Amino acid sequence: MRFASYWHETSIPFASGTAGPVSGDFEVAVIGAGFTGLSAARKLAQSGVKVALLEAEHVGYGASGRNGGHLNSGHFASFSAAKQHLGEDRARRLWRAYDDSIDMIERIIEDEKIACDFRRGGKIKLASKPSHVAKLQTMCAEIRREVDPSAEWLTREDLRKEVISDAFHGGILSPKSAMMHMGRYANGLAQAAHRYGAAIWERNPVTARERVGNGWRLNTPTGTLTARQVILATDAYTPSTFNYFRRRLMPIASFIIVTRPLTPQEMAAAVPGNRNFTNSLNIANYFRLTPDNRMLFGGRARFSAVSNQKTNVSSGQLLRQQMVGIFPQLANVEIDYCWGGLVGCTQDRYPRAGSAEGVIYSMGYSGHGAQLSTFMGNALADMAMGRKDANPLDGFAWPAVPLNAGNPWFLPIVGTYYRMKDLMP
Repeated sequence: MRFASYWHETSIPFASGTAGPVSGDFEVAVIGAGFTGLSAARKLAQSGVKVALLEAEHVGYGASGRNGGHLNSGHFASFSAAKQHLGEDRARRLWRAYDDSIDMIERIIEDEKIACDFRRGGKIKLASKPSHVAKLQTMCAEIRREVDPSAEWLTREDLRKEVISDAFHGGILSPKSAMMHMGRYANGLAQAAHRYGAAIWERNPVTARERVGNGWRLNTPTGTLTARQVILATDAYTPSTFNYFRRRLMPIASFIIVTRPLTPQEMAAAVPGNRNFTNSLNIANYFRLTPDNRMLFGGRARFSAVSNQKTNVSSGQLLRQQMVGIFPQLANVEIDYCWGGLVGCTQDRYPRAGSAEGVIYSMGYSGHGAQLSTFMGNALADMAMGRKDANPLDGFAWPAVPLNAGNPWFLPIVGTYYRMKDLMP
């Protein structure tokens, strides 16, 4: 078993980064080479803007290269809850943004000829308990009425065509949802941004920043650059240079295991529907087949802000137990990959985007950013070019999390609370 991201290990790394030390004067500097930063850099460069991209590690290192491979339509909450929290107009704009983001990703893949196994497979949100069925049925009816008439309720009998398990009691099918190979998409975005003229420096974290006239000077270990505007796209990996955002974000570890390739018989005996799947628990699991027919199975196996080999080993063991609990028919299937990563969560689990502390930002995707981040990266590019109406989250307040300075010590307590809730009937 390899303790590494399947997406990283099965994609050709980006190799067209800018050689030599960081230097130069730019119109826009983008910090972070995940989907948000890469899509922002691509659009800016495509629009003729002189743009630099600074990445602390390598392209797609963070959540963009460590997630479950889902591009799911809609946001996590029921639409009524979103309306109550966000207001009806913002809730509708955000829901449309999630859907539009999948369309945008599909167009970019076609335009840039990125080979990343994109497929509109749909997603099923599975009722893990009989007591969850009525709530999900209400949610499905509301989604159909308000925002997506293509959503469909599947009975337990319907599910037998999709997932072979006694663990589920019905589910919501969202046919607009898609899937892709995350590593290949990230590297394809980077290649496109480079082709349009973006300067991309990997392994150059921003260690300091200071105001210089009407812009900023950004320091890195190899040199400095200046830029009139800065886009911050680091989410859970935001450095201490930007403490304003760290006080508002809670990095939470998420973990994934990937099996060896399944035989056609094993696939048919587990997930004949070949869709994205999530369950309805508070500490949820998610799963899908990879392009080479491996079972990818993930979840928040521990509530902490730490992901390293020690935590990955113990979390991988727990995830295997959970996978076998759902699919006992996979009990003897070997695990080939295990990894973890950090998810940037806000207190209310809704993302935030706008301008603060002299930078333009989008972050706090709270585990639902694989699709939205491309859309928001393009929105940030539009904002940098003066198109302020591009942001569906404009004006949405973002208070700091009490007693949080980027290392949320209280997460194990939160995890215990949700585990207790999941034990209830």
